[in-house]
Amino acid sequence: MTLGRFGLRRRNYDFPPYRPPSEANSLLLRVTRGCPWNRCTFCSMYKGQKFEIRPAEEVLEDIAIAKELYRDRVKTVFIGDSNSLVMNTETFVRILKALYESFPHIERVTSYGRAKTIVRKPEEDLKRLFQAGLSRLHVGLETGNKFLLHEIQKGATPEEMIEAGRKAKQIGFEYSLYVLLGLGGEDRWREHARDTAEVLNRIDPHFIRIRTLIPQPQSPLFEAMREGRFRLPSPETILKETRLLLETLEVTSQFLSDHISNLIPLYGKLPDEKERMIRMIDESLRTIEEDDHLRGEIEARRHLTHL
Repeated sequence: MTLGRFGLRRRNYDFPPYRPPSEANSLLLRVTRGCPWNRCTFCSMYKGQKFEIRPAEEVLEDIAIAKELYRDRVKTVFIGDSNSLVMNTETFVRILKALYESFPHIERVTSYGRAKTIVRKPEEDLKRLFQAGLSRLHVGLETGNKFLLHEIQKGATPEEMIEAGRKAKQIGFEYSLYVLLGLGGEDRWREHARDTAEVLNRIDPHFIRIRTLIPQPQSPLFEAMREGRFRLPSPETILKETRLLLETLEVTSQFLSDHISNLIPLYGKLPDEKERMIRMIDESLRTIEEDDHLRGEIEARRHLTHL
């Protein structure tokens, strides 16, 4: 359970509705509401919510409430909602300063970010945020395939994804990229895997976090699936795609399968543990072929509607 959830709820604290699984033990601090882009066809997270930047004084009040309750227990902080980097740099630095003054044992402050925002934000502003204590960025790559990026309306090209990653890493941020398995459907899984690996190879992020596409209600991709315009890939295709992605990667990243949507628990440091993870995929493919019951269980997970 996220740090302070019960105690803070009693104090009318404003929680971000979403966080990465890796921030399960973090203090959650909401500096924006919703998503300033909010056009990705696979995403249902902020549909129907107007984007707004919270007034700094409101955020500082939340920090004061959390300080009163949990001062010595806070070691990591996650800042939401979807792209905190859009806010004024001076205000963001002020918030970061208040966090570190309030919680003496902070080891990491993390935020979601968008590649296009990182590309456009002046390097000096990003440096100021890093120096003020923002240490890790979670960014959705989803795919490195130019066609698929356009289809899902990600709003960034492969070249911009690469530029953003290199820029953030050069400044000093830990960089965590998300890959969405299955975006190519049954028809484009090879291009999706190979082009995604190419972009990742050129960035070499600290973390590669995989998710498996499960179209959610209220997302355009869900409607495309219902209408037959998108063919959800089979479990076998997802595993083959994952195998090809791993085979093609030439990075020093942590490869993490830290989400309920994924078919098998792949965790390892690349390149050292690449072959072990590929063997796990091969074994899973053999097992699915031999065990219809297991295949049915895996297939059922592909239709979860609440993640």
